[in-house]
Amino acid sequence: MSETDVLRVSDLNVFYKNRKRKLFSKKNKKIQALFDVNLTMEEGEVLAIAGESGSGKSTLARAIVGINKDYTGRIWQKYDGPQMVFQDPYSSLNPAKKIGWLLAEPLRVDRERKWTREEIDKRVKEIMEEIELPIGMLDRYPAQLSGGQRQRVCIGMALMRSPKLLVADEPVSALDVTIQAQILELLENLHKKHGISIIFISHDLRVVYQISNHVLIMKDGRVVEQGLTRQVYKDPQQDYTKQLLKAAGIV
Repeated sequence: MSETDVLRVSDLNVFYKNRKRKLFSKKNKKIQALFDVNLTMEEGEVLAIAGESGSGKSTLARAIVGINKDYTGRIWQKYDGPQMVFQDPYSSLNPAKKIGWLLAEPLRVDRERKWTREEIDKRVKEIMEEIELPIGMLDRYPAQLSGGQRQRVCIGMALMRSPKLLVADEPVSALDVTIQAQILELLENLHKKHGISIIFISHDLRVVYQISNHVLIMKDGRVVEQGLTRQVYKDPQQDYTKQLLKAAGIV
């Protein structure tokens, strides 16, 4: 435990309700999705959570940001209000609302501070500059933007209240390679400029190597290996990690 820690997860077990209830069953039996997960994240670092589909990556992320509340164990955070960026930017944006309205919404519903119209307008313009989109796009609808532009808007929405921790759940997997590189560069620039801590979730180990300081490898709801990204890639200790690296063409 260190004073520089921004997040600590201890003995975390997460559960889901089984929606496939049997005909004469009175209760929905819970399904365990995570098993005794432990991790520590230092302030200002980029921690990657990697593994195949169904390994528990997104379940862990949703528990950290407070979406998954049915768990045992402990999640300690130095700061309140971690924000999340999801995989599919289009489904994350209300198609009936313009970009300006979508970016302003986190401030309109802010319970900790009453924002004036002028303050909201100023912050929206600041964020548009941060995510490198022209001001003219504020009057457009999500369907009028490209996939990469929509993901930039989602990142902007997450940044509106200046969070100290950003959780990015497969934020580039729905984009083509060129746009992936641009979004990764944007996240790296935001990280360097603001010192924001980022949890980056991905099944792509090449992307993980590019962006993260530390990596946590998951399989079947369990952490199988974790450490400095370069060290884990250079000298993986677990067979599963070796298989993932080999499949990615890294070893």
